[in-house]
Amino acid sequence: MSATIPKSMSGKVWLMLIVLSVLWGGSFFFIGVAVKALPALTIVTLRVTIAAIALWLFILILRLQVPKNPQVWLAFIGMGILNNVIPFGLIVWGQTHIASGLASILNAMTPIFAVLAAAFLLPDEKPSPLKLIGVLLGFIGVVIMIGVPALSDSAHLWAELAIVAAAMSYALAGIYGRRFTALGVNPIITAAGQVTASAMVLLPMALVVDGTSSLLLANGNTWGAIIALAVVSTSVAYVLYFKILALAGATNVLLVTLLVPVSAVLLGTFILGETLGVIHLIGMGLIALGLSAIDGRLWKKSTQ
Repeated sequence: MSATIPKSMSGKVWLMLIVLSVLWGGSFFFIGVAVKALPALTIVTLRVTIAAIALWLFILILRLQVPKNPQVWLAFIGMGILNNVIPFGLIVWGQTHIASGLASILNAMTPIFAVLAAAFLLPDEKPSPLKLIGVLLGFIGVVIMIGVPALSDSAHLWAELAIVAAAMSYALAGIYGRRFTALGVNPIITAAGQVTASAMVLLPMALVVDGTSSLLLANGNTWGAIIALAVVSTSVAYVLYFKILALAGATNVLLVTLLVPVSAVLLGTFILGETLGVIHLIGMGLIALGLSAIDGRLWKKSTQ
């Protein structure tokens, strides 16, 4: 039986959440740089492989005990597929067609999907009426962003839907990852295990589909983006992610996606020269409003 997760978060957890949002917001920027030179599957494979190496080196330095239980390693594989293989692939492919800022906004649907999934799968995270209002607002925001532009231009429709599907996968991963708390696995071990499992799945696929020729043509900027994506936005970020997940629960940890678009949009606008339309800003506002309802604190204070 899993431990009860607190519904509210302490100041320490909120600080960890803000740091995580910056790390993950940067990932959309790094991907935006890398997709100009490398295929999507190669980027995802490099991301998890380099991240796995970095994390295992960290584990060796700290001399952490590696679990030998087959049940834990099977859980790593499931987590790797839900939290890395599927969403990383969809996001990188999507960003070959749409801006990094827009991708981060659509990815902010993650906690909204998490609320729906938790309603069916987690007895201690049942949604309140306020959270259901948040879900509705978030869906309206996505429908506006995707549906309205698609009436005149459907070129980017599939890329946008891919990012939404990635958000669904992240939501399920957040719930699936709760089991590592019950199993007593260190967050660093959990992070290393899942990216290692992901690398084992992706490496043979990337070699067959993409080959290695593109790696020889990549310049310093591309490799810098890949290394930062793997080490900063994956290795370090996942250690924080699993720590917050253990402390605050699946729904709360995924509130990070409310903050991620801020850094992602700023980096995309000022460095990559991307622009967002008014319809995207309206959609982002509705998603943010929905996520604030899911969190509930601002809404409760306004009624006091």
